[in-house]
Amino acid sequence: MNFLAHAYLSGTSPEIITGNFIGDFVKGKQMDNFSKPIQNGIKLHREIDFYTDHHPVVLSSKQRLQKKYRHYSSVIVDMYYDHFLANSWTQWHHETLEEYSEMVYGILEEKEAELPEKFNYMLPFMRRRNWLLSYSQVEGIHSALSGMAKRTKFNSKMELASVDLKDNYSEFESEFQIFFPDIINFTAKFDFVKR
Repeated sequence: MNFLAHAYLSGTSPEIITGNFIGDFVKGKQMDNFSKPIQNGIKLHREIDFYTDHHPVVLSSKQRLQKKYRHYSSVIVDMYYDHFLANSWTQWHHETLEEYSEMVYGILEEKEAELPEKFNYMLPFMRRRNWLLSYSQVEGIHSALSGMAKRTKFNSKMELASVDLKDNYSEFESEFQIFFPDIINFTAKFDFVKR
C-alpha cells in the first residue's frame, strides 16, 4: 500500500493518520521519539505492509511484474493499488478525494515540527502536485513511478510500469477489488483505528 491507502486505513484519528503516513521514514527505535498515538500509527503502517506483502492476491499482482521489475514489483503494485483506490474513491469514502486529500495535508502540516526531516522535505512537493489526488489518473502514477525511478540506485525501470498497468488494467483492478476489503477488515481489529 502507498500513501493514499495508508491514510485511508488509519481511520479518523489525526495522530494515527500521521504515524501511518510517515511509517517508511521512521526506522527502528526512532519510533520512541513520537507520542503514543503516532507510534500506534507507525505500528499500523508496519502491520499493513506485512499483511499486504503476504496476501495471496497481492502476490498474484506482483508475480505478473516480477520478471521485468524484480523486487521493485512490490513498490509498483503498491502504486497501482493506490490508483484503484483513488479511482473508485466514492465506493470507499463519503468525502470527495479532493476534500480528503486536503484534510490529510492539513493534518501533516499541523504536525510538521514532530515529523522526520526527510518527510518534511518531501511534503511541500506532495501537496503542491497533489499526489493523493493525482493517483486517480494513470498519468499521475506514471509521474510518481518515474520520480521513484530517478531516486533508485539501480535501473528499476519503474518509469515504464504505467504501460504494464494499461496493458493489464482489468486484472490488476480485479485483484485490488478482492484485496482491499480484506485489508479493511484486517485493520479493523486494531482498537485505535476509529472509522
